[in-house]
Amino acid sequence: MKEKWKSFFIAVAIPLAVGALSAFLSGGGMQAFSALNKPPLSPPGWLFPVVWTILYILMGLASWLVWNESPRCPEARDGLALYALQLFFNFFWSIIFFNWKQYLAAFIWLLGMILLIWSCRNNFLKCSKTAGNLLVPYLLWCVFAAYLNVMIYLLN
Repeated sequence: MKEKWKSFFIAVAIPLAVGALSAFLSGGGMQAFSALNKPPLSPPGWLFPVVWTILYILMGLASWLVWNESPRCPEARDGLALYALQLFFNFFWSIIFFNWKQYLAAFIWLLGMILLIWSCRNNFLKCSKTAGNLLVPYLLWCVFAAYLNVMIYLLN
């Protein structure tokens, strides 16, 4: 039982650490972001870290559920590989967008990330319906982020 809790905290800590490091590395870009022309439906700046924290926790929980199913689910290994790859994309999106201010490149990168999340979700569903469904808010938020990203590109 102790091992399950330990693996749970590690699974949740991984995406939280990825997000925190990415936010730290791209933190200076948030100042420039506040001066950009933003599209309708743009949420207030304080909402982003709240939403991302929740999403990272859900992602970690989903990965933990799949990890626990791995002895019984042959697709778990591929699903966790897709999960790691989408985390890599997640990490670099904010750097491309905020630090490098490459809004079109960030949008294209985000589209790739959305495809990876979709694939990861579909794979997770084979091992755990709950795990797959826990990725739905993340997928929807990234689709919304793609709208914001492309509109910022067009407006600036």
